Formats: sequence, structure tokens, C-alpha cells
Amino acid sequence: MIDLDAVRADTPGCRDLIFLDNAGSSLPPTPVLHEIQDHLRREAEIGGYRAAAERADDLRAGYDVLASLLACSPDEVAFTDSASRSWLAALDSLRLEPGDRALVTEVEYHSNALALLNLGVQIEPIPSDATGAVDVTALRDMLDSRVKLVSLVHVPTNGGLVNPVHEVAEAARSVGAVVVLDACQSLGQLPVSLESVHAVTASGRKWLRGPRGTGVLAVRGLSPRLIDGRAALWESADRFTVANNAKAFELWEYSVADRLGFIAAARYALSLGIAEIAAEVSARASMTRTLLSEIPGVSVCDLGAEQCGIVSFSVAGHEAEEVRDFLWDNGVAVSVTYDSSTLFDMTRRGLKKLVRASPHYFVSPDQIARFAEVLATL
Repeated sequence: MIDLDAVRADTPGCRDLIFLDNAGSSLPPTPVLHEIQDHLRREAEIGGYRAAAERADDLRAGYDVLASLLACSPDEVAFTDSASRSWLAALDSLRLEPGDRALVTEVEYHSNALALLNLGVQIEPIPSDATGAVDVTALRDMLDSRVKLVSLVHVPTNGGLVNPVHEVAEAARSVGAVVVLDACQSLGQLPVSLESVHAVTASGRKWLRGPRGTGVLAVRGLSPRLIDGRAALWESADRFTVANNAKAFELWEYSVADRLGFIAAARYALSLGIAEIAAEVSARASMTRTLLSEIPGVSVCDLGAEQCGIVSFSVAGHEAEEVRDFLWDNGVAVSVTYDSSTLFDMTRRGLKKLVRASPHYFVSPDQIARFAEVLATL
């Protein structure tokens, strides 16, 4: 069980603010903040190169930390600057050609879909089942040798649905399709593993509580098409050797302070326990859904038999932005999710926008109750 007082003490921002926007960009705990600030001060004292050299061991250890978080080998971990950059790197390595098929879930993110469309790849949404999760039976019926990619969103941006990973990956393997798991909304609140997929992409700023501008790509059996000096050794005028592990996907330049903060965030999550975090987040989201469903005019819009920490809702007679701004004026932080972010799903359900509340483990039950009380006054 997570010590609520301790994690709240590590999160000064949650004392006066009911922070329910962890699906957007969470509040970093003080160990993460101190790691970033201390390294920036050191860069100001001795310069970026020497400051990085002092932390070389810690930077190397980061691969072991993220490997523990993603249940993979350290050689399968690459640091990036965002979930989107990770996904684009994985996509580019597939070298898709005209005529190739890419299957996506109905809750596919706009960034992923736009990248595929820009390549001229045929996108085919896999139907959802009665609960809203990806229909694995329908997926099996769609598979053939032309399916080169199955893009699986673990948790969508617009609700608490959790998609099945193992079942989708097992079906895709039958035709040799690559499975890329988008875990940008699940890493840090749910167990995430590279075990049954070819690549996992995720962000540092959301549930993991790391800094913005950080991400991770865990990859197995793929190699990059575009490289720079971090990825390969230039041996002679026309000869070079690319790294034989995930570091081939990394770039030479990055924010050392932010990466150290990202590693600290991963360590913090591991110290609490991912299973424990998942249980606490699930309990808070369940409480939130229950209290919201009791308020006249409020409709909870989440899908899935298995649900996680994102709670989406609407308020009759009020635009989503109006609800967001009213809550902010009353000490509650939520966000708005739009149909342009998850076009297939929102269009299918006839939705344009929703309010999104995402309570993390540091949000107290009393704060969730207070959030519901405030919303009821609208």
C-alpha cells in the first residue's frame, strides 16, 4: 500500500490544487525536480560536457532502470524526447511500401494516424467489441500477409479503456505483422511489457511523472533507417557500424538534466511498485466515476470492461471548456479531449469533446469528493 502522506509530501503542488490532469502532464515529485535543477546548476558551473561526464554512470544505469519498468533487456531500451518521437522511429524502421496494410484500433491517436497517412499507407480500423475494447476476433478475420503493422493503443487519451495486449500480439504474429504498443497513457499507471510486442513507445511527462521532453522506445528485432553519430561508429570514409541494440535509435543531442529527471521518475515509480500504483489509481478513478454518475446532468463516457485512471465525462448544457475553466477557478485541474485526437472513436460515438479527469495516487479521496462537490455547483 502506498503511503499517501509521503507521496503528497513529495508533491507540493497537490496541497492547494486538486490535480486531475495526470493524463496530460503530471506533477513531478521532488526527487525528480531536484535531479533536474541540480544538474542544470552543475552545467552552469562547469559546462554541459563535463557535467554530463560526471553523471556517466547514472546515465548508463538508466537503461537498467527503464528495462525493469518495461520488463525487457537494457539493450532493448532507447531514450527519446517524446512518445511521438519513439513511435515515429519505430514506424520508420518498418520501411512500409504502397500496398502494405496497417491495422489500428478505433482509439488510435491522431499523431500515429497522421504519420501513416503522410506515408500513403492504407489505415484500417479494427472494430471494437461491445465493451469498446479492440475486437480480437474481428482482428483475426482482417489479418493477411499484407498486414505489416498492427498499431495497438494500450490506453486511449479520451477515456479509461484498457486494450488487451497479449491477445492482439498473438493474433498479429500469425501473419508476421509487427506490433507497436503505444503506452503513452499507461506507462506509470499500469504494468507495461515488451514481452509480446515488437516495440513499446511511451512518454515521461504523464503517469510516470517525469519532465516534459522525455520518452522511451523499447524495441526488439527492429533497426533504424535514419541514424546519427550516437547510433553508429564511423570507421573510414565509406564504412560505418551501426549499434546492434536499441541505442541505434537514439540521437546524439539530448537534455541531460531531463534524462536524469526521467530516470529518477522511473526509479520513484519502481520504489512504490507498479502493481501498487495501478491499484491506487484504479480505486481513485472508480471513486471518481461513481461520484460523477450521481450528479444530475453529468454523463460518464468511459468504455471498456477493464478501466484505468482516465475518467471522461460531459455536463449537460455546458461546453467542455466551460467546465474545465470553472473547475480551474475553483482549484481543480482537468483537461479537455477533442474528436481530432481520437477521430475514429469519437466519430463512432457521436462525440466532439469531453472533459477528462485523471487522478493519480497522490490525489486524496477527500480531494476527489471535493471535486465532485464543486462540479455539482455548476
